[in-house]
Amino acid sequence: MTQSTRDFSELYGYRFEDLQLDMSASLSKTVSEADILMFAGVSGDNNPVHLDAEFAASTMFGGRIAHGMLSAALISAVFGTRLPGPGCIYLSQTLKFKAPVKLGDTVVARVRVKELKPEKRRALFSTVCTVGESVVLEGEAEILVPSRD
Repeated sequence: MTQSTRDFSELYGYRFEDLQLDMSASLSKTVSEADILMFAGVSGDNNPVHLDAEFAASTMFGGRIAHGMLSAALISAVFGTRLPGPGCIYLSQTLKFKAPVKLGDTVVARVRVKELKPEKRRALFSTVCTVGESVVLEGEAEILVPSRD
């Protein structure tokens, strides 16, 4: 099937009309050395607190930590792949970094529908990343969601 004849509706996730308050989705990722090195390479953030064990040991964290935006990127992954899924457009995101993420930590990124704005096809989501029982990041996002029309 060529791109011009392909039914693009099959590529979309939830449509705005499918969303309901309190719907949620999550994903988890264990942060590896490779993740931190690749994120540094892609972002250009080579802060030694992420990359240099000796330097990081002298900081308040006592060792290397993952980039905070690496956890935030997991929130983006939930939106783009699970809820609402493919076809949605990220409009805004607030972030509060609460605790560091270290190598080997498993981060769980979770989003929950908080408010629906039908007139603009926008949904507000609460966003949170946890490691175990600890919140490491929290915020709120606004997403533009495709409709059936």
